[in-house]
Amino acid sequence: MQDKKEECFCHKTKERSPQEYKDLIHRLNRIEGQIRGIKNMVEKDIYCTDILTQVAAANAALNSFTGVLLANHIRTCVANDIRDGRDETIDELVLLLQKLMK
Repeated sequence: MQDKKEECFCHKTKERSPQEYKDLIHRLNRIEGQIRGIKNMVEKDIYCTDILTQVAAANAALNSFTGVLLANHIRTCVANDIRDGRDETIDELVLLLQKLMK
């Protein structure tokens, strides 16, 4: 059986506190439920405006998730790398922010 780190296709991993993990998963579960609800609305031929209202709510929830994850990343990963002299993390953060702003 493979351990978790071998299954990740990213180049880095991060151990999260139990509270951070619980919060992120809770937010994702809510977003997943919203997306399922939107799909259900489409399947039931609900009026476009009503669906779009729910899409806006799902987008807001995903943006909120992104903000929380980004703040946690800056406070932990980025701050720790800078303290350890890995200034290339600043360039990585700048590229990430550019992607998020598209």
